[in-house]
Amino acid sequence: MAGVVVLAALVAAIIGVLGAAYAYWRWVWFWRNPPRQPPDGDDILSAADGVVVYAKKVAPGEPVVSIKQGNALRIEDLVHEHAQETKLVIGVFMSPFDVHYNRAPVGGVVDFIRHYPGRGKNLDMGAMHRRILMKRPPYYEASPHIAHNERTVTKIDGHWNGAALSCYIVQIAARTVAGIDSYFEPGRRVERGATFGMIRIGSQVDIVLPWSDAMAVRVAEGDRVRAGETVLVGRALPPSAAAS
Repeated sequence: MAGVVVLAALVAAIIGVLGAAYAYWRWVWFWRNPPRQPPDGDDILSAADGVVVYAKKVAPGEPVVSIKQGNALRIEDLVHEHAQETKLVIGVFMSPFDVHYNRAPVGGVVDFIRHYPGRGKNLDMGAMHRRILMKRPPYYEASPHIAHNERTVTKIDGHWNGAALSCYIVQIAARTVAGIDSYFEPGRRVERGATFGMIRIGSQVDIVLPWSDAMAVRVAEGDRVRAGETVLVGRALPPSAAAS
């Protein structure tokens, strides 16, 4: 009898610890927004904390990635606009344990913020999360959520390398997401690296940029990045410097 009482007390203690840990994660740790210091210059920064799942230059009509047989992701699926020029697309997966506040990759004026419902009930991102944990690229394989799920698209009109540049930030909801928040309105200026929104619990954030031969992509699939600090795109070395 005494053993049963001890076992019951032990089980109750374990449940209590797990419950307290979950409550701390859900109501304290998840909402953290640590200060970030953007590097000097105008290099294009990550909008999210997490792991890069693809970084690809995409020509008009070309798929971004092939999710599974007969199901390809296209620019139109991400931003709900037709691509008339070559784009650079970089996707970052945020696990439930990453910081979920999102930061502006470039400084500029918010042109629009558009919300698009999913093509039915949001799908979970478990396949992508498992492939990342197991280090089994390609991380986007068997992840139809990228094209299917609810999303908010924010377009920031800014400058890079002395020329105008439009940056699309795509916040993609997971099945468990309770909301996608935007802290700015169209017409307002947002500074590079500033917090502009968040996704509440587990998600993905992509950026879509017009491609320039002056660009050098600084990240690859599997790299871990930090919003507002990690450089995704810098300037390519001139041919003479690259050859030396």
